[in-house]
Amino acid sequence: MLRDAFAGMNVFVAVARDQSFTKAAARLGLSQTAVSHAIRTLEKRLGVRLLSRNTRAVVPTQAGERLLQNVVPQLSEIDTELDALTELGNSPTGRIRITASDHAIRTILTPKLKKFLPRYPGIQVELFSDNGFADLAAGNFDAGVRMGESLAQDMIAQRIGPDASFAVVATKHYLQGRQLPLHPEDLMQHNCINIRLPTHGGLWAWEFEKEGNEVSVRVEGQLIHNGTFECLDAAIAGLGIAYVPEELAIPYIRSGHLIRMLEDWSPIWPGLHLYYPSRRQPSGAMALLIAELRLEQ
Repeated sequence: MLRDAFAGMNVFVAVARDQSFTKAAARLGLSQTAVSHAIRTLEKRLGVRLLSRNTRAVVPTQAGERLLQNVVPQLSEIDTELDALTELGNSPTGRIRITASDHAIRTILTPKLKKFLPRYPGIQVELFSDNGFADLAAGNFDAGVRMGESLAQDMIAQRIGPDASFAVVATKHYLQGRQLPLHPEDLMQHNCINIRLPTHGGLWAWEFEKEGNEVSVRVEGQLIHNGTFECLDAAIAGLGIAYVPEELAIPYIRSGHLIRMLEDWSPIWPGLHLYYPSRRQPSGAMALLIAELRLEQ
């Protein structure tokens, strides 16, 4: 509702986050011309310049930073409350924006939404694939999904997936003529397939645990992806060693396409959790989705 009235706000947040008109246009499914027009219209309405270009990227001005930090989160909360009012009618309506890993989207959210969305045609769910830990307020998200339940104090976490483990895998072809890793640090001698976390920009450190001994290894290799499934596909192609969710690797391990290593070093982590701000009352649509995603014990 209010978000639609201030559509330029969503465009501004996307450009500020991506630091690029081109990337923001691709994210929003708009043309670059439409994105530029939306920003110009918003700046004209507010009477201030919100974005400036430097030699490398598009960055928020002082006014733009203030808008991001103070105004955008408040507009999101107002919009949620207005949506909640409309849901007092017979058919729940509203838009829900969720940031989640590609793994969570494919294995948890999509199967649940396949049943949920046909029951509530007035509810729209927007999923944003991000393997990092996104700032909900900055990204104008209603909720996020991540592994584990260790979150900020102002967040509510609800388990939506069972306990999980990761698997170190590679093909027989890759391992031929190479020494099998017997300790996580042995991975430093191998060509490992890294994953970059979009939120923070860094490479994910592979974490292991055995009998209380925790080891974190920053592996190296020729190939870097920003998606879990791409890492798995690269391992299947014989391009190196990958560290991926066990449930994704199991079918290929059982078929013999992949060999699992360091299984006794793979810790069990609390599964996927949906998290959302405790200070904000979930909209009617969000409450329904929360109930749908709750893990059945």
